[in-house]
Formats: sequence, C-alpha cells, structure tokens
Amino acid sequence: MYQLEQIIADQKRELLTTDFSSLVTRKEEKEIDLDSPLAQIVIGVRRSGKSTLCQKVLVESGVHFAYINCDDVDIVNLKSDQLTKLQESLLAVYGPYTHLFIDEIQNIDHWPLFVNKLLRQKIHLIITGSNANLLSNELSTHITGRYNEIHLYPFSFEDYCRIKNVNLDEQSTTAIGLRRYALNEYLANGGMPETLFLNRADKYIHSLLDAIINKDICRRYKIKYKQTLQQIATGLLDNFGQEVNYSEVQHKYHLSTIHTAKNYVSYIDKAYLVRLVPRFSFKSIERQTFRKVYAIDNAFLSNHDDVLQTENKGWRLENIIAIELFRRMEYSTQQLFYLWENRNYEVDFAVADSGKITELIQVVYDFSQPSQRLYNREINGLVKGAAATRCNHLTLIMMDGEEQDIVVDNLTIHCRLAINWLLVD
Repeated sequence: MYQLEQIIADQKRELLTTDFSSLVTRKEEKEIDLDSPLAQIVIGVRRSGKSTLCQKVLVESGVHFAYINCDDVDIVNLKSDQLTKLQESLLAVYGPYTHLFIDEIQNIDHWPLFVNKLLRQKIHLIITGSNANLLSNELSTHITGRYNEIHLYPFSFEDYCRIKNVNLDEQSTTAIGLRRYALNEYLANGGMPETLFLNRADKYIHSLLDAIINKDICRRYKIKYKQTLQQIATGLLDNFGQEVNYSEVQHKYHLSTIHTAKNYVSYIDKAYLVRLVPRFSFKSIERQTFRKVYAIDNAFLSNHDDVLQTENKGWRLENIIAIELFRRMEYSTQQLFYLWENRNYEVDFAVADSGKITELIQVVYDFSQPSQRLYNREINGLVKGAAATRCNHLTLIMMDGEEQDIVVDNLTIHCRLAINWLLVD
C-alpha cells in the first residue's frame, strides 16, 4: 500500500510543477464537461497531448481532483483485486476529491468494473486511452451510454502556428510569407507536440513508434510476432494515401490467412497510428474491403525504419487534409470516404453525415497553371462524383493557385488555398 501511495505522490509532484498558463489552448478543451455525470473519455494516439489537455482543464477549473497515470510500470502490474487499494491510496494522497483523472486506463485489467464503481459513487471521471478498442468494445459493453467521447489528434496547423507565434491575422507580405513557411514546415514535420522544438525528431519518433507497437498493440492483443507487426505498420506508413491490399499484406509478411492480415491492419488503426478511410459504396462489403490509409501525423512519414523517403508534397498535403477532416468531425454520425469508379474517376474525400454525402473534396498541390490533364482529372472527378452522389458542395484544396469559383455543368467548385482552408474553417 505504501509503495502505491508513493507512486501516486510522485506523480502528483510532477503534475504540480507544470506551468499550464504557457500552453496553447486547444479547441478540444471545451468538449470536456467537468459537471457531467458521464465519464469524459479522451482518446488518441500516444503522446498527442491527451494528458496535458486534461490536466490543463482540471487545473484551470479549480476543482479538487486526483490523478493516476496507469502507464507507470508499477501501476501496469496491478490486478483487479488491488483496485480498491488504488482508490484508498488516492484518498490518502489527495484527500476527498470530486474528480478523478485516470491516464491511459487501458493498461489496467478489468478497468471497466472500477470505472462503473466510481460512477456509482458520483465521482466525475476524466479518462484517457491510446486505443480505439477502449471505445468500441469495453465502453460499449460495460459503460453503455455513460461516457462522452472526445477524439484528440496531434496539433492542427492552427495549433502549430500559435505555438510557433506565427501571426494569423496580419495580411502584410511578411506575415503571409511566414505563414507559408510555417505550412511548409508542418507538411514536412507534422504536429506531434513533443517534436516541435526538437532539433532532430527522428529518434523520438522511432521510440514513439516502438512504444505504440509494444504497448498499445502487442501487449493489448497479445501479438507474438512483434517484428512482423512493425514491418506491416511501416509498410502502411510508406504507402499512405493508397488503398490497402490485404492479399498483398498476407503474402508479403507470410501471414496464415487474409483474416490475420485484416486484423493486424485493424490493430494499427485502432492504436491511432494510421486512419483508414473506406471507399464509398452502398454495399457494406465494399466499404469493408477497400480502404485507403493515412498516417496520423506527417512526423511518421519520414521517421521510421526502412523509410521510403518521399518528396511528393502533394501526398503530404493530402495526408494533412485527411487528418484535419477527421479532426473536424463533431458527431458520431459523420464519416469520411473516398470515391473511386472503375478507373473512370476518383475523388479524394467524401464527407458524409448519416450516410448522405455532404461535401466532395479534391486535393492538389499546384493548381496555378494546371495542365489540361490535371484540370480534367481533378475537375471532372468532382463533377462525376457529384452526379453519382447527388452532392453539390464541391471543394478543391490547393497549395498554390487562385482562389476562385469554377462553374462546370451548372455546378460550382470552390477552389481554396490550403493555408486558408486549414486556418479559417
């Protein structure tokens, strides 16, 4: 018992030394309702800032809260029959508290029973986790309807600019040029919080990738062949923006069945290392079979083992737009798809709500002087996609080009500069 109290006390001291007043305010902070009887669940990739976000909200609110980080090696080994002792130790260190923040809760066996007990005691819970299974399985099974789900992604471009003190309002040549410089840096390096002020992020991302593979996937799903899983993960990152070929994954990595290949890819997605975007189809089997893969952050595109270094900025821009679209989804009814029709046309993203397509989006790097082939591919793709989905909200996002409306076949296509789309919407 004393050792557990000591761990909690050490974690408390570390928390109290943090100056939250100097940290950027993220829009997800408003989604945490400290007065709600529902457990507030913040979920996202490891090291995306979940802990800091929750700590900042709690400290600035002034509520009396207790804190336990379950990613601590001594806490991970706790058994279900020791959870009562954990609660006693928290009370011994913090005294009576109204709110409890449990960090990386998925590391504790039988944690849903513990959460249920705390909710019955009317304790306000704030919980973080680094695996989507936390939501899809355990929560839906054991805490049905008693949680508020908040997804946290790495820093958005707007977050990135504020942290780097980039002026977002001034329209002088200097200010516009510096915003453009910031976007180029963001394209290259991404927005993982702890990489923003590192001279070299490669070692950090390598170790982070290893932690995701080991702690959030292998430990959770009891995967024996860690090296194979890591090779599949790096293969997905190398082929971001492309459809996943499950048969190819099975054969390339010598997996026993295609079902195993699908499971391994699913585990990587559920750990938020990548995001899978299904092809839009009214046939559920096609939505489940055909999926494109995007990295959770551009930092992972260049900093992993055996990386196939890509200088294709258009693909990097597409990856950023994909994650930003996920970040902007406010309701569980919203989904992201892509369109592809027998090599006839393709649309990068189709935003849907309750199964109805509400916007079609193409992403292109340079549309300043498009060739006829590029123009036809991007514009005709939107026009044909509009006809197939009956969606008239059409957007083309570009790094370079003129912001304008293009009218084709009585359809209006809104051409937007990426820097404005990322900052204004």
